[in-house]
Amino acid sequence: MSFNSLTFLIFLPVVLLLYWLLPAKFRWIMLLIASYLFYMSWNVWLIFLIVFTTAVSYLSGILMEKYAGRTGIKRLLLVLTLVCCLGTLFFFKYFNFAVNLVIDFINLFHAGAPQFAFSLLLPVGISFYTFQTLSYVIDVYRGKIKAERHVGYYALFVVYFPQLVAGPIERPENLLPQLKAERRFSQDDLFAGLRIAVVGFFKKVVVADGVASYVNAVYNNLGSANGFTAVLATVFFAIQIYCDFSGYTDIAIGTARMMGIRLKDNFNRPYLAVSIKDFWRRWHISLTSWFTDYVYIPLGGNRCRLWRWALNVMIVFLLSGLWHGAALTFVVWGGIHGLYQIIGRLKGIALGKLEERGKIRLPKDDNPAVVFLKRTITFALVCFAWIFFRGNSLADCGTVLAKIFTDWSGMDGALAAMGIDVLGVVRVALSCFILALLNGILRYEPKGEGDPSAYVRRKVTYFYLIAAVALAWAALAAAGGESAFIYFQF
Repeated sequence: MSFNSLTFLIFLPVVLLLYWLLPAKFRWIMLLIASYLFYMSWNVWLIFLIVFTTAVSYLSGILMEKYAGRTGIKRLLLVLTLVCCLGTLFFFKYFNFAVNLVIDFINLFHAGAPQFAFSLLLPVGISFYTFQTLSYVIDVYRGKIKAERHVGYYALFVVYFPQLVAGPIERPENLLPQLKAERRFSQDDLFAGLRIAVVGFFKKVVVADGVASYVNAVYNNLGSANGFTAVLATVFFAIQIYCDFSGYTDIAIGTARMMGIRLKDNFNRPYLAVSIKDFWRRWHISLTSWFTDYVYIPLGGNRCRLWRWALNVMIVFLLSGLWHGAALTFVVWGGIHGLYQIIGRLKGIALGKLEERGKIRLPKDDNPAVVFLKRTITFALVCFAWIFFRGNSLADCGTVLAKIFTDWSGMDGALAAMGIDVLGVVRVALSCFILALLNGILRYEPKGEGDPSAYVRRKVTYFYLIAAVALAWAALAAAGGESAFIYFQF
């Protein structure tokens, strides 16, 4: 049951109605059942996998607290939980990849080993809910939080349907208390959540799905591509993946907000970043903070020698790439961003020393021209890395790069080869323009009851929301149904 399906648009109002009609003490039961039904809509049997992960992490937290004074037992419980949860993730997501990587290495010595393929269904959202349960277990181990005794509320924390499949990856200290709190119906929360969710639908159905066909026309048919179409398709993919993923997040945040629950933001206008470091403060924020807290800092963070810091950064970004997918293309994508971070810091150190010696004078960071230049360079670097994220293989990524740097022939028919006509260009431009307006509306908060512009702004908001819904439904009908969110595969 995808967010952009007709089934979900029936499922959600029913859940909301039951949630607010039921007495507060029974709401968690209804939400837990609804969340399990939501997950089972993809595959009934996968419910046993998420129940297993839930049970292991729940019992581990209880036992850790019971043996709080015995470090050896606590450490053993942590290791066993990591083995169970990460082992399950590895088996379903990385087993074939790891085996074939070993086979490829053996074949370097002309051994002639055959490729291996063990048929496994990748459970939807397994990377997300595995990391969410691990954050709970590790925080209990560290003594940061108390173990949750109520198995029902803990199970709901793991399987809460708005953010179950593609995040944001929630922390127990944020979500669990909200799930347990008694709250009254709020019209403000309902309409604020609806406003956020509609913007998410617009991002996904109108913008992301609107440019997807152009991206696929190039990346799935590289033989007829040239440098111009490769660059354009890569820029379009940058738009597609942002609107696809942040669109899911908006729907998740909006859906939870209608229940009075506030999930954490996962995006903050990432393509306005002035550096790669700034980009990762804005992109997939919940994953970045997860790796920071549970991998980067335990490795030593930046409180170590420069070479060790560089190693820590590369480990984190290589793991981040691997988290996204069991393919070398994702590992390379992560490695590129790791190199960006290292080069950025080395550049900063070098320029700082030159400025101290009086050999150069750096422009102010708030200079509009400098900001524009930094944003342009950062976006170009991010798009370069996106080639490896979108490419079907490393060989295809090499072909894309070869086209960009060597083949700029056939410019006259380039757009036609992608299936783009004048109407297509206008549709993409108009969609991005409306999205910018919707984002501005989304960030607007009335200054209070005395705000003279509040009434006008509210009316404008409703107008654009209605227009967005109409466009989203038209696009959905034209496409013949919903398309999967990109991050569902992770």
